[in-house]
Amino acid sequence: TIAQHTQNISLPHLARPAFVAMRLCGVLRSALLVAAVHSRGASALFELLVPAAERPALLKAAAGLPKLALSEEELQWVHVLAEGWATPLEGFMTEAQYLQSTHYEHVIVDGVFIPMPVPIVKACTTAEKDLISGADAIALTGPDGSIVATMEKPEVYQHMKEERAGRTFGITHGEHPYIKMIYESGDWLVGGKVKVLKAIKYNDGMDQYRLTPTQLKAKFKELDADAVFVFQLRNPVHNGHALLMQDTAQKLKEKGFKKPVLWLSPLGGWTKDDDVPLDTRMEQHRAIIKNGVFGDTPVVLAIFPSPMLYAGPTEVQWHAYARLNGGATHYIVGRDPAGMKHPGTNEDIYHMWHGQSMLKMSPGLQKMQLLPFTFASYDTKAQKMAFLDPKRKDDFVSISGSKMRKMAREGQTPPDGFMDPEGWQILSKFYQNLEKKTEL
Repeated sequence: TIAQHTQNISLPHLARPAFVAMRLCGVLRSALLVAAVHSRGASALFELLVPAAERPALLKAAAGLPKLALSEEELQWVHVLAEGWATPLEGFMTEAQYLQSTHYEHVIVDGVFIPMPVPIVKACTTAEKDLISGADAIALTGPDGSIVATMEKPEVYQHMKEERAGRTFGITHGEHPYIKMIYESGDWLVGGKVKVLKAIKYNDGMDQYRLTPTQLKAKFKELDADAVFVFQLRNPVHNGHALLMQDTAQKLKEKGFKKPVLWLSPLGGWTKDDDVPLDTRMEQHRAIIKNGVFGDTPVVLAIFPSPMLYAGPTEVQWHAYARLNGGATHYIVGRDPAGMKHPGTNEDIYHMWHGQSMLKMSPGLQKMQLLPFTFASYDTKAQKMAFLDPKRKDDFVSISGSKMRKMAREGQTPPDGFMDPEGWQILSKFYQNLEKKTEL
């Protein structure tokens, strides 16, 4: 059987070209890829947060362990791990898991390949390596010094930074914001099973929107959703996006779904400095939902806690797989997902459609239906965002992100119908305040 074939594959001898060929030939089928996960039971999630009753004793014991501090980004990965978004990982990656992720874009569980395209790792310095040498367990501390988690049998291995950058991003340029963080981090990585001893809270007024995969699945069930289509975003929403969401809901109903639900899923972890911050985005999202821009489609606004990597087609597979773990059935993917400009050339790092192509070919995502991203432009005659009509294409204009930001900074009002007015005021206020800070 196919399962027997995959179980007999020897990891050291499985070259990347052979693996890619297997994927393209359909050898690694979806059911086999997720078999190890779903054999764990109905929830199919590896949640690392220990029960509340067990935490006081474990925290007391952890106080006497060697301690490693978590960076902001690493704490966000602990959040991801704790809630099961990165199932089947049970902690920061060991060396074997790291190699599997960076070279195969999967981890191997009982001979079965499970999608895991981005490394989820904890870095440490040489001094920290010496501190934990020989320890059976260590404590992981947050920015405030409090113990967040413990790691059992920590395994320390060399942090091959340039290789990690090259395999994950396809470039090694040190001014790429995430690659810069890699280069500035410790020369060693520490992996092992993690027990999370406290729920990750940010106390920023948005924790109520940080629903776990288990909570999300319960919410979708409560709404009687028979289709959950997710829109991953790290930018404000304009009426072109809203039109796409309405159109998607209608098409799902035409396919026979009775109650499609939109999961508006803003990325909530670390982002580069020039991205709109989460609090502004969430304020804008709440306003447009309140004002009904998505029509009669039920909307669940829930933050995805992962950091942003800007790793293009590699990262978009992570975004989709994590949302699959959160209960999504359909995923909207557009042009150049998770992409950015090359810091050296200012050209796109990734081909605009390769992210979409990779999702279509990914054998571990066959349980998720991909939905095309139809771009809307501003219809000058109808004075609203609309899908392009080729018969009168001259009536349509594109309002780019850079043009939108310029109008917001200068306090201009966009054309009627481009964005919900309240949503625009929130965005404009942010950019004008940013401009004032820049002037100071």
